[in-house]
Amino acid sequence: MTSATLDKTRASAPPKRPVRSLGGLLPFLRPYRLQIALALLFLTMAAVSTLVLPVALKSLIDQGLIAADPGERVMALRGHFMALFAVGAALGAFSALRFYMVTWLGERVTADLRNAVYRHVVRQSPQFFETTQTGEVLSRLTTDTTLVQTVVGSSLSMGLRNTVMGIGAMGMLIVTNPVVMTQVLGILVLVVLPSLYFGRRVRKLSRASQDRVADSSAIAAEVLNAVPVVQSYTQEDREAQRFDAATEAAFDTARRRTRVRSLLVAFIITATFGALLWGLFQGAQAVLAGRITAGHLGQTVVYVIILVSSVAVLAEVYGDLLRAAGATERLMELLATTSPIRSPERPLPLPAVQGGSAVRLQQVTFRYPSRPQHPSLAGFDLDVKPGETVALVGPSGAGKSTVFQLLLRYYDVAEGRVTVDGVDVREAGLAPLRSRIGIVPQDSVIFSADAMENIRYGRPEASDDEVVQAARAAFADDFIRALPEGYRTCLGERGVRLSGGQRQRISIARAILKNPPLLLLDEAPSALAPESESVVQAALERAMADRTTLVIAHRLATVQRADRIVVMEAGRIVDIGTHEDLVARGGLYARLAAMQFTADRPVEAASPG
Repeated sequence: MTSATLDKTRASAPPKRPVRSLGGLLPFLRPYRLQIALALLFLTMAAVSTLVLPVALKSLIDQGLIAADPGERVMALRGHFMALFAVGAALGAFSALRFYMVTWLGERVTADLRNAVYRHVVRQSPQFFETTQTGEVLSRLTTDTTLVQTVVGSSLSMGLRNTVMGIGAMGMLIVTNPVVMTQVLGILVLVVLPSLYFGRRVRKLSRASQDRVADSSAIAAEVLNAVPVVQSYTQEDREAQRFDAATEAAFDTARRRTRVRSLLVAFIITATFGALLWGLFQGAQAVLAGRITAGHLGQTVVYVIILVSSVAVLAEVYGDLLRAAGATERLMELLATTSPIRSPERPLPLPAVQGGSAVRLQQVTFRYPSRPQHPSLAGFDLDVKPGETVALVGPSGAGKSTVFQLLLRYYDVAEGRVTVDGVDVREAGLAPLRSRIGIVPQDSVIFSADAMENIRYGRPEASDDEVVQAARAAFADDFIRALPEGYRTCLGERGVRLSGGQRQRISIARAILKNPPLLLLDEAPSALAPESESVVQAALERAMADRTTLVIAHRLATVQRADRIVVMEAGRIVDIGTHEDLVARGGLYARLAAMQFTADRPVEAASPG
């Protein structure tokens, strides 16, 4: 399910209530039942301590201040103030415990949610990333999970605490002034209906605001990954303006959301405060008429304050819940996406092999999901024996890279079969299949880690000595030791501290360390200097030894040493043979070779298809 699919799903799905949307967090809360129970206990005790405070105040006024004898008055005051202090100390202790538990829960649940989303995303097939922008995924991992953290770690706790206090204060007011507070309750019911209308608008605008933030994040991620290109074409101002437009759109949506939310908060507080002032006025009249005591009125005043402040806080919490509901929906949509490429429930085991894997593609027809009208492979047949080196050549778009992607099972074929060591890749487990295959891509991927860890990525359990041996085999040991901290030198994001040839040798060392029976080699063409090219070529030859190798060939040396050369065009095989045979027969390969010889450079059968 891609971004476009997510948008269609959101448009067609019926609107959910905030509480129902937040229900997606329940699987992440269940493992922490004990912590939730403790948080609720401390929350309830803090609320009860607050509600006991007016009762202690009433006793202070009626019994501590009204006593006739001065000595009795002092003793009564001392006792009542000690009682008030005990209530305050209990309130402080329970509030601190509540704060710790709910903050812990917020941080823990948010971390689990981020981990779950990231773990799910990295398992998606390339089809997902064809149309889903990286920046949008990053926005959901950061902005949306932060909103969820705010609710779980703060807002939800405050909402529950103020709900308990509000209900308790309302109950005490009804007990002490039943007639008046019944009228007030009737007025408060009228407050709820407009609040629901405003609340729905706030939630829709919150969702739109988060989507606009994701748009700006997507632009930033795309441009920051291509800064050299942006600067080489002097497009800094244009990209800054594009980002400005995206952030302004996000700000405009956030401004409209804030305006509606402000109206909601103002309406709830004003209407509630007016209704409760009516009840307070009636209480004052009762004191003047002698129906209640001054302490009773003081108690009523404090309960009114508690109720009003609780309603005000709940109004704020409701707005936070609406925003978090939108964020939760976005995260749950991401978690609900299913990859079409999954391991079967009962995968077939791959047989043990020595000297390389056997590869076979039988009458394969394949179309990329983003280009369903154009087959990348059509009726494609290829049989590679164990230990054989086969080069794939042909013009751009011939389908060479598609063969690699099908062997790695990044996609499933529409027709035909792809087998590795006699097992259909669709029936093998993804992990065992991909563990059997090593790949050296054309654009070498270097992680922001040291040289040791970059090579060890091929086999994480490998020892330092094994890593060094792999580096030596790839002719990378000398330049790595020349780095400031040797193998412990951080190579920078995308390997910015290395040359193109050095990055490629790191990638080759990684594949050598993995030591797979099947190697997929997408050689970099003439982007390297001649001296680097010769060293890389030597490293590639070492990597190809004693294993089956499929090469998307660009260099004459590799083509000449291949056991067979497969010439591809428009997703089909048009010729197969050795370099000498193909040149002698003429045809597409001979024309490509002639053009490259004329240009006085190694054979470049074209860029990957």
